[in-house]
Amino acid sequence: MNKLKKALKLFIVFFKIGAFTFGGGYAMIPLIQHEVCDKNKWITEEDILDIVAIAESTPGPIAINSATFVGYKICGILGSTAATLGVVVPSFLTMLCIFFLLDKFQEQPVVQYAFLGIRACVLALVIKALISMYKKCAKTWVSYTVIAFSVIMSVVISEFVEINTFYIILSCAVFGLISYSILRRRAKK
Repeated sequence: MNKLKKALKLFIVFFKIGAFTFGGGYAMIPLIQHEVCDKNKWITEEDILDIVAIAESTPGPIAINSATFVGYKICGILGSTAATLGVVVPSFLTMLCIFFLLDKFQEQPVVQYAFLGIRACVLALVIKALISMYKKCAKTWVSYTVIAFSVIMSVVISEFVEINTFYIILSCAVFGLISYSILRRRAKK
């Protein structure tokens, strides 16, 4: 498959993901994994873990970052452009329609119940992504420490003190690097 055809296929795949996923990037992760790993066999599940880790730690929405990184891994700059546009265009068109229609219909019970159902679905998709990533993640004292620290900082402490997520991610990265270097030195001895 030549680069242009592959880029077009990337656009279509990410357009579908962007069009039929509610709840943002975390809800898209299982769909991205299914499309690019299971269905099209473009990359491995380990690659998805790396891409999600990078997408979470770089500025911007995780869905766009993930699409950009997946597209680049598969088809270079053309692929990253196609995948990014594919995931963004449906949201843009949807927001444009909602902007014009929601003001007229937001008080309708049907619309309110629809959004209630969408929220529940999004929660389920996020939990599925969490479970999927946990299964693939290395289970060491370092990873459990990072998980515990992240939960405590983002859920418990942030209720009392406003903490920017960037600092939590940065501290976890520093802790991981320090732990890795200590473990590596011990292994050499």
